[in-house]
Amino acid sequence: MDKIRVGDKWYVAAHAARSDENPHVLKHDETFVLLDRYGDVQALGKGEQGLYHEDTRYLSHLELLMDGVRPMFLGSAVKEDNSLLIVELMNPDLPRHAVLKGTVHIFRAKLLWRGVCYEHIRLTNHGDEAARLRLTLQFDADFVDLFEVRGMERRQRGERLPEQIDSDEVLIGYRGLDGRVRRTRLHFSPPPDVINAREAEFDVELHPKEEGHFYCTAGCEQDDVSPQQLRYDTAFRDNAEARHAATLRNCSIESSNPLVNLWFKRSASDLAMLTTSLDTGPYPYAGVPWYSTTFGRDGILTAYEQLWIDPSLAKGVLAFLAATQATGEDAERDAEPGKILHEARKCEMANTQEVPFGRYYGTVDATPLFVALAGAYHERTGDTGFVRSIWPNVVLALQWIDQYGDRDGDGFVEYARRSKDGLAQQGWKDSHDSVFHADGRSAEAPIALCEVQGYVYEAKLRAADLAVMMGDGPLAERLRHEAVELKERFQQQFWCDDLGVYALALDGHKQPCRIATSNAGHALWSGIASPEHAARMAQRFLQPDFNSGWGIRTVAGGQARYNPMSYHNGSIWPHDNALIAGGMARYGHTAAALEVLTGLFDASLYFGQHRLPELFCGFPRRPSEGPTLYPVACSPQAWAAAAVFGMVQACLGLGINAERREVNFTSARLPRFIDWLRIRQLAVGDGFVDLLLQRYDNNVGIEVMRKSGDVAVRAAV
Repeated sequence: MDKIRVGDKWYVAAHAARSDENPHVLKHDETFVLLDRYGDVQALGKGEQGLYHEDTRYLSHLELLMDGVRPMFLGSAVKEDNSLLIVELMNPDLPRHAVLKGTVHIFRAKLLWRGVCYEHIRLTNHGDEAARLRLTLQFDADFVDLFEVRGMERRQRGERLPEQIDSDEVLIGYRGLDGRVRRTRLHFSPPPDVINAREAEFDVELHPKEEGHFYCTAGCEQDDVSPQQLRYDTAFRDNAEARHAATLRNCSIESSNPLVNLWFKRSASDLAMLTTSLDTGPYPYAGVPWYSTTFGRDGILTAYEQLWIDPSLAKGVLAFLAATQATGEDAERDAEPGKILHEARKCEMANTQEVPFGRYYGTVDATPLFVALAGAYHERTGDTGFVRSIWPNVVLALQWIDQYGDRDGDGFVEYARRSKDGLAQQGWKDSHDSVFHADGRSAEAPIALCEVQGYVYEAKLRAADLAVMMGDGPLAERLRHEAVELKERFQQQFWCDDLGVYALALDGHKQPCRIATSNAGHALWSGIASPEHAARMAQRFLQPDFNSGWGIRTVAGGQARYNPMSYHNGSIWPHDNALIAGGMARYGHTAAALEVLTGLFDASLYFGQHRLPELFCGFPRRPSEGPTLYPVACSPQAWAAAAVFGMVQACLGLGINAERREVNFTSARLPRFIDWLRIRQLAVGDGFVDLLLQRYDNNVGIEVMRKSGDVAVRAAV
């Protein structure tokens, strides 16, 4: 393990197989829980199961027993809207009280609401005689930091506080090295017959057909802040009403294919679950379990994929990133004036600076992406007031691009880590071994990534449009001129004719990393690619070394360091594929984009709950077999969930201009497995439209079903 750490300090360790291959996930705002299929939190070594709040585990063990043994499993599932976990169990043979197996049905329902995990346990006696048994809930809290769960060792930990025990409640506490006190408050109703620091026991007697109801809550407290613990039915109602209200406000899409609809619904539900309400607005937390917090790049790209459906997400992302934009230099955090946040953590190890991620800026791409999203948001919404409020942040970000992003003045934006504990690679492929040459040698910093130059190109064009809106014509003219020059230089120095794609990067000696990677596909998405190179790449990405049949690999087969089981060097990332598909369609290669969408749809059929994970392995597609899971992938992951909506937009050539109050379709196509697609409540300014799209052999028919306000719908071939 130490040898692995030398290469990548932030490697997510996997010492053994997961304790549960598909843990159930619930999340609400800053709190999430990972549970096994029984609804338990199993205390198995350094496994990741548990109840977490702000990256600290508040429950490391919670297990339901009947007469000291686990019940027999019947089934479990998270509801479609991610609001509730339902588990069904039955008793095994219980010789102590002569209760035959299958006599008592156990129903468990769990939900998260405002920092508290609620559970309802219902026992039903289906036998003809009275059933007696002892119901036990065992529990513990280790208050480990998420970075410890990921594999980091700590030299010292904080202090475990004495438990406080009442007739119906146990309070478990911990004082961290950051001085903060964290407590787990477990409350039981009715009061247990026996209660101590590790378990609560109920002596149960049920007459034939009788039900017994038991409730348990686990609240996550910090210092003097204690979330209100409600009655279960109140929390259930409030949770359901909040989710329903959010659904009513949103645009929705439905197709002729029920399996596609399951993918749509799962993706929308996962995005809703991962989205956290901050003071600045909604923000999609990156993924559970490792990245359930604000990430700049992830939030921006998720908002981009979702922009046509729900622009409020982009507004929330922009507002938060503007509020946390770096204002000074801090080498330990890789911070520089104008730079946009990479990630922010509130856990103990971040507070004590054992990890640099309390507020960390080691990302080269979030800053240009922030500028580009601001421009795209304005085009989509016409929200001039908000964009004016963040214009100073946009200007600072542009200054960072030119001054700090391009320190050597060669016209390309590069990165080189300054923090000794920061990320060595600072693009979206941020594992330590992701940037290399054709012979496998690691590239030396400073590194100019292919896709980042495209992001800068789009940022300058988008910012030029905003500058016109702000009345700064000279700035707009300069930015457009710089974008044109960048595009010309990019073709000259990045194109690799023998590979048929742009080079992965230029290293610190300005030598190209001549590796065929998916990064080049982002040059299509941003528009920096030349049309002739775009045409070639659109076909190149469909070749077998790139296209596994399930999606496009991050590194083409046969290249140095290719490994279909790696994190970034041969795996398949749904968001990466969505951006490539968007780029293909941008240049008119919609048939190629449809192939990408089709591969990921086929993959979704094999994943639990139709949920695309953060990534999966890049092995070739084989008959009668599904894609291969990556064992420590986040699932759900925000930009993977939003990928389907980005790909649908790409294949439809769908664009929305709020100022002109137009919905535009360019060369719209639907895949062969969708006969029709219905879009409801597509907002345009203060109006909206409902649309029905019908697939034909070579085009798509578009019908306006309902309209509010002066909205025009246009289609072009």
